[in-house]
Amino acid sequence: MSEPEIPVPPPLPAKPPTIEPAEEAGASALRQFLGLFVVPLVVVCLCVAVFIGFGWIAHEKQTVTDSLNELRSGWKPRRTQAAYELSKILTNDPKALDEEPGAKAQVRSLFKDTEEPEIRQYLALVLGRTHDREALPLLTAALKDQDDKTRIYSLWALGTLGDPAGRAPLEAALGDADPGIRKTAAFALGELGDRAAVPALLPRLDDRVADVRWNAALALARLGDRAGVPVLEAMLDRHLLAQVADITPDQEEEAMTSALRALAALGAREELPRIERLADSDPNLKVRQAALEAKRALAK
Repeated sequence: MSEPEIPVPPPLPAKPPTIEPAEEAGASALRQFLGLFVVPLVVVCLCVAVFIGFGWIAHEKQTVTDSLNELRSGWKPRRTQAAYELSKILTNDPKALDEEPGAKAQVRSLFKDTEEPEIRQYLALVLGRTHDREALPLLTAALKDQDDKTRIYSLWALGTLGDPAGRAPLEAALGDADPGIRKTAAFALGELGDRAAVPALLPRLDDRVADVRWNAALALARLGDRAGVPVLEAMLDRHLLAQVADITPDQEEEAMTSALRALAALGAREELPRIERLADSDPNLKVRQAALEAKRALAK
């Protein structure tokens, strides 16, 4: 996902935080599902699951009508596959449901009436992609769902929905006891793009959990706020990243490349020396490439 062009506000002085070697005790199964870092689309995880779990189902490319028909009939694996197909259609063409009379209302009804968590998760993604404001109450209600993954996808959908009224439930989720919920809420607020969320995001820069801090800093950058720059700097420090419990090389790479894009979008020219060092000598090719791109962007 390409980063939006972000206006540059006045710089704010701040002290870089220290990353703790250990995170909150009793990490939930939801955290294991999410992994350490919320990348731009949590849907990637679910897509992989579909190809593994339902790849044996032979099917031709489905239309919106095909998917909706199968969602209202057929056995559960077929309905789940149809929900996935519909989410894929909306990912490629967010206006696809506009071409089918009554399709949005059908999706809202299916989301409300379906009990299978996997299907609700896909339909949450669909509702977010439709930008249908009538979906807001359904997604907000789903934040109380007993299934943690459904809550995660509903948070993501509230961010992509684009309705400013979604800001309040997302801000409330920033205080959830589960770090997986907190970091997804932070990411979704960045997606929503409402600068009024800045005050609610600021306390999460001091969260005990590294990836909650990271997502808060990235969200603030998307909103044009520089308060998260110290956290973004920490995301570029391999020594500090190595102290984060259970971090993998791929997660380090994702954290660093995301931070580089955010700093470039903020116009953080004071970070050029750090970025140039990464471009010249970081051991990871993707990090070096991201640093080169950030360097070019800041040199303009």
